[in-house]
Amino acid sequence: MTVYRMVLSGKFTDKSILLIDPSKKEKNDRTWCFWEEGTGEWDRIVSKKWDKALFADNSFNKEMQIAPYSYKMIKGADFYNKVLDILKKQKNITFSYQRVVDFKDSGNLVIVKSETESYTCNKLFNSIYTPELPLQSKYPLLQQHFTGWFVKTKQAVFNKDVCTFMDFSVLQKGNTRFMYVLPTSGTEALVEYTLFSPSLLPKQEYEEAIKDYLLKLGVTDYEIIEKESGSIPMTVYPFWENNTRNSINIGSAGGWTKASTGYTFKNTCKLSQQLIEFLQKENDFTKFHSKNRFWFYDMLLLDILYRNNEKGSAIFASMFRKASPQLIFKFLDEETTLNEDLKVILSCPKRTFIKAFFRSFSRL
Repeated sequence: MTVYRMVLSGKFTDKSILLIDPSKKEKNDRTWCFWEEGTGEWDRIVSKKWDKALFADNSFNKEMQIAPYSYKMIKGADFYNKVLDILKKQKNITFSYQRVVDFKDSGNLVIVKSETESYTCNKLFNSIYTPELPLQSKYPLLQQHFTGWFVKTKQAVFNKDVCTFMDFSVLQKGNTRFMYVLPTSGTEALVEYTLFSPSLLPKQEYEEAIKDYLLKLGVTDYEIIEKESGSIPMTVYPFWENNTRNSINIGSAGGWTKASTGYTFKNTCKLSQQLIEFLQKENDFTKFHSKNRFWFYDMLLLDILYRNNEKGSAIFASMFRKASPQLIFKFLDEETTLNEDLKVILSCPKRTFIKAFFRSFSRL
């Protein structure tokens, strides 16, 4: 997306760009979702959108009208095709399908090593997330880890007009666990078992949970069309401190994932555009970073879930009971005023967040 933004800007036609990736991105290997008001730049490749969302736990079930927002889904293959179709037409862009093993900013040049070759460049954009990077005790680290099945049933069992945003009615087992369902028709849906927790599960446990949930929905006869799985870092670790004058970490490697939710696509849209604008004015990547009040809010939630992972269901249920989904989405997009922030924060369990508030001062 960052290189795509460079092309659209028209400001980098005099630069030689090498894009190194071990994959040619020809498969549908992931799904991205995000909420958005009205029309957006990716609408042509949005495969499905919903104007209603469901939140549920063991005590209540809330179907929400989310207008003026829509919840939008993009398939990885459609995104790759759209972006790569543009990039491959550029004479100044070269592709190399290799795995990067190391890179270093030597001061004047950046040296990049793959398994078979070595390159030098003036500027490096690194999107390779290194799990070892945030291994420290100051900032809590959770994973949003999941397995999803695209299923097709013989009978219509899904409501194609309503996405299940979070369903905490599944057994929590001391964690924050929920089901996430994106129905594309009455007989087809992505059913995903998701956790916010420090550790991953054995593969079989995710799949057994999906089977149990489908059975709970009354689905017994179905075909698995595709599978996806992943693990997204949730942390407020200051990744930008690892940037150098000539190399910058982007995407999840640069902390572009929204720490409290794991959503990355929309943040990457915003930050990649900001980075391209920054490049036209500045030359030092160490200056590209920001820390705002939302960073602190995210830290509070992560502190709570890291210490008491079982509290996630109660926290999110309290928010969706007391605050409108529109306000919550606006808050998570970091577009609220201080008064609106307060409304969301007061919808959360107060004692839990007050304790986290005082604990978190040592990290500022």
